[in-house]
Amino acid sequence: MPMLRLAAALLSGLVFGIGLALSGMLDPARVRGFLDVTGAWDPTLAFVLAGAVTASALGTALARRLRRPLLATSFDWPTRTRIDRPLVLGAALFGIGWGLSGFCPGPAVAALSTGLLPVIVFVAVMLVGMAAHGVLRRVPPSR
Repeated sequence: MPMLRLAAALLSGLVFGIGLALSGMLDPARVRGFLDVTGAWDPTLAFVLAGAVTASALGTALARRLRRPLLATSFDWPTRTRIDRPLVLGAALFGIGWGLSGFCPGPAVAALSTGLLPVIVFVAVMLVGMAAHGVLRRVPPSR
């Protein structure tokens, strides 16, 4: 079963990466073009997001009808619904980084296949940030 779960995860990631490549979302200029609403606006990302939201909504509706997932013993639905300071700050930091670089984590990892130095640097810095977050979350808050 673990190998089947790994194969399903690999296949899902592959389909996701191919979808990003086919839609042009590996090109940070296209993403920045979407965010440039006063200039040469590129609506491509809106269509990609609409497709993703539709697929997610259909998948969630189907999953809620199932007794249990195919490759796991139970569903792992989110339990936290509170909007707190770390969530808002994290979302703001994500948005700033996305707007400046034109990359978010999924497309950045998929864009590693291009071998371009800016992509490699972005992913390296992203990994450092993720590691720093992990370390900082373990530090007890000062009083």
